[in-house]
Amino acid sequence: MDQRRLVPFIFFVLSLVMLWSNWLEYNRPAPVAPTTAAAAIPSTAPASDVPSPVAAAPSANDDSVPTPAANAVTPPVAAPASQAKRVSVVTDVMRAEISAEGGNIVRLELLKHQSTSNPGHGFVIFDNGVEHLYEAESGLLGADLPNHRTAFALPESDQTLADGQDKLVLRLTAPTVRGVTVTKVITFTRGSYLIDVAYEVHNAGAEALTTQAYFQFLRDDKPAEQIGGFGVRTFTGPAFYTDEAKFQKVQFSEIAEGKAKFANAADNGWVAMVQHYFVSAWLPRQGVARDYFTKKTSTGNYTAGAVLAPITVAPGATATVESRLYVGPQDQNKLEDIAPGLKLVVDYGWLTVLAAPLFWLLSLFHKLTGNWGWAIILVTVVIKAIFFPLSAASYKSMAKMRVLAPRMQRMKELYGNDKAKMQQEMMNLYRTEKINPLGGCLPILVQIPVFIALYWVLLGSVEMRQAPWLGWIQDLSARDPYFILPIIMGASMLIQTKLNPNPPDPMQAKIMMAMPIIFTVMFLWFPSGLVLYWVVNNVLSIAQQWQITRMIESGGKKTAKAANDPKV
Repeated sequence: MDQRRLVPFIFFVLSLVMLWSNWLEYNRPAPVAPTTAAAAIPSTAPASDVPSPVAAAPSANDDSVPTPAANAVTPPVAAPASQAKRVSVVTDVMRAEISAEGGNIVRLELLKHQSTSNPGHGFVIFDNGVEHLYEAESGLLGADLPNHRTAFALPESDQTLADGQDKLVLRLTAPTVRGVTVTKVITFTRGSYLIDVAYEVHNAGAEALTTQAYFQFLRDDKPAEQIGGFGVRTFTGPAFYTDEAKFQKVQFSEIAEGKAKFANAADNGWVAMVQHYFVSAWLPRQGVARDYFTKKTSTGNYTAGAVLAPITVAPGATATVESRLYVGPQDQNKLEDIAPGLKLVVDYGWLTVLAAPLFWLLSLFHKLTGNWGWAIILVTVVIKAIFFPLSAASYKSMAKMRVLAPRMQRMKELYGNDKAKMQQEMMNLYRTEKINPLGGCLPILVQIPVFIALYWVLLGSVEMRQAPWLGWIQDLSARDPYFILPIIMGASMLIQTKLNPNPPDPMQAKIMMAMPIIFTVMFLWFPSGLVLYWVVNNVLSIAQQWQITRMIESGGKKTAKAANDPKV
């Protein structure tokens, strides 16, 4: 590859990769619009709104799940979530709103993660229709049993985790029907994004009761907040994990088209709803059989969840069925301790093999410096040191080309009309001077995957979100508000261009001089953490290139002087 075409080629590769996700987003089939408007909530939850029962695995609980009889008494149904009574629960890390309808968590604000669009307020992840429709729902399957549309009795006042109190327990009771009393118990813990959700089923009737619990998310298909350069969007949608099938993402469009593929049955794993920086996940206990499901509702929204295996409650007995719910940041250092495979929601795609070690190294330097900006600088130095031999070979090749530029210009003047002869003479010159014309290209091309991997690390790590560096950079995941770093980056690229050999073609020379301007405009909208990496990398490259060029040119002058000295 001609050295003069290297920078345009790199620009093309980077632009192609960073525009790829946008292309997928905008060319994704639009969700199918519902054929009828949403009706008022019926006396029982519609069939399309409640998961199907799981076929019982061979066990002691082999009774079939009963279906509602024609004269069955159904539990009272709450008003629509927008109208139903709510109770607020405040801990040190979150503020949640629980609706009387199903005891669903219809709004949840993360107090330690500030909203980008609403400064001074926490980030809202569960949202009952203000920006998104996104809720955590659960219920029981079976005749007369409460589901996520049933009216529950709420506490009379809002609840706050008091100083010195480690847990806050909310007990919501459904009306007793045919001697069966169900209490939904929601437990919040200090300093934790985990919420325990359990159903206590007391059977005071004369017959055994068989039921199944289900836990699901209800969400619209709107993408999460837009970030990065070129309006890049990260994945938003359901994800599943089992020990056998591992991590599987599902697009909303695949659900709408009936093409979603994921592990349906297991006795382990979890179901999550993933978005940029944050995730919610239902985490049933390991060893409990469950069926995972997704569905598009009649109102055009989507559900994803798990239906647990049936349990039987004998007359006079009480049984409990439960699941944990995680709602919070994609903190890579903590997710794996919460559930196996949960850290995979931070998805770097095919570059995970490079991105994961880069994040580990960033975390290590962050522990040493206490600042993610300085960690990025130190990682840049390490990467530069690793690629030092390759970079040195590249810069030596460019320096030699710079020294030989006058001779190459003379060749062009002599053989400009005979391209074959000129090509032959240039190859002879390369052979004589021991120059590899590809030596300046290949080492840099090798580094492109590392740069792209670091791009996704900085783009997808919640640790970078609103993380300050110094001065005007108060959020490494956002663009530089004053465009200072991109301008410095453009200036550094211009200096590098001046250190490179001048292209003999005037048009190529103009293109090379325009590339710093093009890159500067492109980087105006990139995360400032990524621009910081590029600036530091350029500064180190300039120092290395200048030193090598000085040495090569000095050696060339000595050789020329010796050749012209009559005493030699």
